[in-house]
Amino acid sequence: MKKLISAIALAATAAATPALADDYQIDTKGAHASINFKIAHLGTSWLLGRFNTFSGDFSFDNDDPSAAKIALEIDTASIDSNHAERDKHLRSDEFLHVAKYPKATFVSTGYQDNGNGGGTLKGDLTLHGVTKNIEIDVEKVGEGADPWGGYRMGFAGTTELKLKDFGINYNLGPASETVYMDLHIEGVRK
Repeated sequence: MKKLISAIALAATAAATPALADDYQIDTKGAHASINFKIAHLGTSWLLGRFNTFSGDFSFDNDDPSAAKIALEIDTASIDSNHAERDKHLRSDEFLHVAKYPKATFVSTGYQDNGNGGGTLKGDLTLHGVTKNIEIDVEKVGEGADPWGGYRMGFAGTTELKLKDFGINYNLGPASETVYMDLHIEGVRK
């Protein structure tokens, strides 16, 4: 009888305990995450690129998505537009000024669950020495066990940044004032 009461008490305690968010490390070693961008070039074509070096962690609880959080650090010198001379220019003081601002960071401040795996992630982006609160439209791509005994979860997100908001004032014309970010984040549960 004591064992039955103990089992019932344990089950009741477990049911009353809220689920905790799982913590994930972003999988950059396996290149299963990417930070991509595009910006209009003189209003005539799209310049595409990415940042090759970044790291971070996130937490997500399927039962309480509003508790989601992420912290990300980007090596700004790792910008890659598939053109060495252009990348030198993008690293210069006319754009990212990587000698003075070698890192960009994003730290979430909140998440609004919109249902069906979508939501809006809010947070502080620090880029080029300027910190601004931004919003990222997020979609959960999926989750599940991987072939190596781990567990993974992935998201995709998009946002738009005005270069002038971050003190980048190089004039490429009005069509080139906004950079469009395309983020793919896959994490391995810790």
